[in-house]
Amino acid sequence: MSDQYLGEIRPTAFNFAPVGWALCQGQILPISRYTALFSLLGTYFGGNGTTTFSLPDLRGRVGIGLGTGTGLSPYTIGESAGEENVSLTLNQIPLHSHLASANANPGGNTSPQGSVWTQVNDGAGTSYNDYAPPPPNVTMPPTTLSPTGGSQPMNILQPYLTLNYIIALEGIFPPRP
Repeated sequence: MSDQYLGEIRPTAFNFAPVGWALCQGQILPISRYTALFSLLGTYFGGNGTTTFSLPDLRGRVGIGLGTGTGLSPYTIGESAGEENVSLTLNQIPLHSHLASANANPGGNTSPQGSVWTQVNDGAGTSYNDYAPPPPNVTMPPTTLSPTGGSQPMNILQPYLTLNYIIALEGIFPPRP
């Protein structure tokens, strides 16, 4: 691994950093020992900028490209964001409707007393009996269609394969264009 650029990051399938490399785990390094690397990384990933700087921390993170893609948000080097789990609010769910069905056939009872007009399950395992007395055109009770869900966070991770990321502490200083 002697042809690497200083500060180059590579994925590896082994569980250590070879000599001249470090794991990308956000370690704080002294500027006095790694002056050339600091000149490339600065404090993009942390450190105080006078005596220390930090390596990138790629544990549990996915790298994305710097800049703005067509129709995408701008991203700056060293920026970190995102969540593994999110809880959606009603305002974040797309507008939609739920279908309720009924039978137009006449019933055999003249009174709803003791009869179930329909039984509705709210999706959480709770059933409601909805009664609709005559006349035929009545407003159904509010429990006919009710909100559902448990307000639990949902996992939004894409499929992944865990690898180790290493950064070159030694190597060729990359020429600037």
